[in-house]
Amino acid sequence: MSTSSLFAPTTVAGLALRNRVVMSPMTRRFSPGGVPNQAVADYYRRRAEAGVGVIITEGVAVDHPAAVDHADIPNFHGRALAQWKAIAASVTSAGAAFIPQLWHIGGHRSLTADPPNASAPSLSPSGVYEPGKPFGTPATEAEIEAVIQAYAKGARDAAAIGASGVEIHGAHGYLIDQFFWAATNQRQDRYGGDMIERLRFATEVIKACREAVGPSFPIFFRYSQFKQVDYKARLCQSPDELAAFLQPLVDAGVDVFDCSQRRFWEPEFEGSPLNLAGWTKTLTGKPTMTVGSVGLDGDVVASLREGVEVIAASSLDKLDVMLDRGDFDLVGVGRALLADPHWVEKVRDGQTDGLAGFTRAALETLV
Repeated sequence: MSTSSLFAPTTVAGLALRNRVVMSPMTRRFSPGGVPNQAVADYYRRRAEAGVGVIITEGVAVDHPAAVDHADIPNFHGRALAQWKAIAASVTSAGAAFIPQLWHIGGHRSLTADPPNASAPSLSPSGVYEPGKPFGTPATEAEIEAVIQAYAKGARDAAAIGASGVEIHGAHGYLIDQFFWAATNQRQDRYGGDMIERLRFATEVIKACREAVGPSFPIFFRYSQFKQVDYKARLCQSPDELAAFLQPLVDAGVDVFDCSQRRFWEPEFEGSPLNLAGWTKTLTGKPTMTVGSVGLDGDVVASLREGVEVIAASSLDKLDVMLDRGDFDLVGVGRALLADPHWVEKVRDGQTDGLAGFTRAALETLV
């Protein structure tokens, strides 16, 4: 039996958790017409039954016609809510906290040939998805307000269906992150300008969600430095800049930061061993979650792009050192847990020889 503090009970943002393992959100596209079916329900329950402490869903579409780019990405509105209510009950009865991740992909949708609601225009801060690649027109303030209210409705619905909390996706170059990044936010109104002004959309989303759910319902917020279109991009170049970036999000109502990196073991700034989650916790005092190739011996994104078929399981020694040091509170496990629903049990019980590792084929099924 592992003695790692990864498997010790903890309380985060008022949630009593059986361990620190979080199933990290991963887009799956297995919900026909945007409605999760029994296969999706079983996929989440298997991991709850096998010991995961928190399940954060794949990104789910807020109630806006241009929120996502694939018909089989699950909605979090309309007919889908009844299914999510059943999934929430199933997961929590199996011992895990259940947190839907609210998602709007913004300008990323413009890259899809036939997205859902194809007649609805894609939405972005400035009609720019990535530097030098314009499309469409900038979102109006009325359109921005409609999206803010869609997030608030999603948070309210999360509480109503019995979820344990809600996560707002503000990372990886999707809509909220497009407002953060100067390269994609060239607005001249109150939603553009310097870094603090570019935070306005996110803080208004968070405040609207907080108002919708009250003071005690946990709000997680995912953010990243990198973008899908630029892995070297950085919102903040120093701890001081990061502190200035994070404080308005804290003031708006974030309880837990989900700090997305490609490789969790990499320091965020020169001269310190802290990764992004470590710096975020140090600067804000808020609980944080680290994520990025946990449990695997390689960078999943790079490996997929290079055509590597199998990424082997790896030791958690580095993770344990950082966790015991108090760098972060929760650990997001993504592809390793996607490939092997029993990852928690096997690692906890010392059965690491039986870990499946990650294969590209795992993306094609709901094991």
